[in-house]
Amino acid sequence: MTNPILSDWTTPFEIAPFATISDDDFAPALEQAMAAHNAQIDAIAANSEAPSFANTIEALEAAGEQMDKVLSVFFTVSGADSNAKREELQREFSPKLSAHFSGISSNKALFQRVADLWARKDELDLSKEQARVLMLTHRGFVRAGAALEGADDDRMQEIKSRLASLGTSFTQNLLADERDWHMDLSEDDLEGLPDFVVNAARAAGEEKGADGPVVTLSRSLIVPFLQFSPRRDLREKAYRAWTARGANGGETDNREIAAEVLNLREERAKLLGYDNFAAYKLETEMARTPDRVRDLLMQVWEPAKKRADADAEILTAMMQDDGVNGPLEAWDWRYYAEKRRKAEHDLDEAALKPYLQLDRMIEASFSCANRLFGLEFAPLDVPLYHPDCRAWEVTRDGQHIAVFIGDYFARGSKRSGAWCSAMRSQAKFPKVQAPIVINVCNFAKGDPALLSYDDARTLFHEFGHALHQMLSNVTYESISGTSVARDFVELPSQLYEHWLEVPEVLAEFATHAETGEPMPQEMLEKVLKAANFDQGFQTVEYVASALVDLAFHDGAAPADPMAKQAEVLAEIGMPQAIGMRHATPHFAHVFAGDGYSSAYYSYMWSEVMDADAFAAFEEAGGAFDTGRAKALEENILSTGGSREAEDLYLAFRGRLPGVEALLKGRGLIAA
Repeated sequence: MTNPILSDWTTPFEIAPFATISDDDFAPALEQAMAAHNAQIDAIAANSEAPSFANTIEALEAAGEQMDKVLSVFFTVSGADSNAKREELQREFSPKLSAHFSGISSNKALFQRVADLWARKDELDLSKEQARVLMLTHRGFVRAGAALEGADDDRMQEIKSRLASLGTSFTQNLLADERDWHMDLSEDDLEGLPDFVVNAARAAGEEKGADGPVVTLSRSLIVPFLQFSPRRDLREKAYRAWTARGANGGETDNREIAAEVLNLREERAKLLGYDNFAAYKLETEMARTPDRVRDLLMQVWEPAKKRADADAEILTAMMQDDGVNGPLEAWDWRYYAEKRRKAEHDLDEAALKPYLQLDRMIEASFSCANRLFGLEFAPLDVPLYHPDCRAWEVTRDGQHIAVFIGDYFARGSKRSGAWCSAMRSQAKFPKVQAPIVINVCNFAKGDPALLSYDDARTLFHEFGHALHQMLSNVTYESISGTSVARDFVELPSQLYEHWLEVPEVLAEFATHAETGEPMPQEMLEKVLKAANFDQGFQTVEYVASALVDLAFHDGAAPADPMAKQAEVLAEIGMPQAIGMRHATPHFAHVFAGDGYSSAYYSYMWSEVMDADAFAAFEEAGGAFDTGRAKALEENILSTGGSREAEDLYLAFRGRLPGVEALLKGRGLIAA
């Protein structure tokens, strides 16, 4: 019987046949797919013909179709709907996959063919896109250690395998801590909480099998609890549990894992001839060097800290007016900031939330994509991996563009955060394929589901990533969609957030869950006026995390990452009442894999561009200017990694921006 993962998918648009796939199918499918991929690689490496772009680079692009099918399905369900079996498979697969891909990158005969082509690149009559793919392929082999020999080569394979296992362990430990902790609430404990928080707590209690409402470590529940609960003792208990994820001792403690990861990364970089891991990692990013990253972060840190310190004085006075003596603590900030926002902007999150229905915000994100890029979205009735998921066919001028899948609700089987991934990326070689793109979020369930303004911004953010995938129009999958520099990949997502704040968008789609009435003009104006409220806090918690990440990798690996974290925070004068957005033991961006390691700054680097890019629309015909939308698609959204990120932005904007646009956008300096 054919394994359903490896069979021909006869589903609509060849979406994975989730209904017929069981967890028992993954291991045999992976073994078969790895064997098939190895055979393809061996054939390319052993080809008796002289290396050509077609028989080497394009052959590599075409190889591994079965691997793509297995891994796209497995990583989708293991991240968004995990269980004990899938966690066991993750631990089993990590070293296997590391060894598999390391075997390819260390294949000397294969690398020799790539190196031969690279040496003759000027004679090959390649298109610009082909030349780019050749450069990236050669660079990828070199940076993976293909040129290493003997003991150094062996050690590199050991390091990569160990890092893969450690990343999996870090992720699973974090998921376990988030899944296993909850705080029971009595009916009295619900006093002062708005209905949407009470409803979310009751729904969480049902999911946990508790006798009543609970607070979990899901961001969509714990943050509003910290904002609204008048019970300081409960806020402290919840906050301490939230920030202790990965640092509770025992089997799920991530601190030793973090230390080992940093040591191995440093060793890996030095094997490749770099001074440290940051120098290695940033070489291929827009920023290029640690010094340029630190310069950007510190330009933002100083005004952000100044704003946060001033805000802390105001919040402390409010707390003392409530009869609470002593310093403002981290579990106090959100509570008093919410009270201050209500007082200064007369904006009540509980009153605002009914206007931000999930379904209406999805419609809003689709509507903006239609007005900007002509995309249309029609619901699809197809089996997916979880009942919460829904799907749409994306078309333009009647032509199929993509399939978009949304998985929006928090659950114990889903890792925290929000992300976008492609189950299939756009490509024209070796065959034309349209992308299948997923947005995964962690919003609280409800009937109807209501979002905070921050949730709504997250929805637009992830959909910006989805547009980058859906509008991709390149030949080769390796440079498709979001396959760009890490500090450029957040530009489309952060730029798309701006459309949530366009008054006409909110006026049309921010309608009351019960009455259907549009958001009152007065409230709309307050929402937009308060958009930069508490930016000192938000900027400080983010930049502190980015500076700690950079410090971990720019120099010798610290023997004790927690001590290094404390040292960095002391050096920059971290305000006492603000915690890092991601402290080391739960800093999954950095320790679950190499993606954002030494590169958590990327969001801010991209924000410098996104503020400037949206200004380009405003300077033209407004948020929906067709000329700017066309330029954005042609120069950024459709181009993937086919050119250097800096060149893509210059083609769109004509210049590179300074940090002033970001500071003005966050309200940290006068506009």
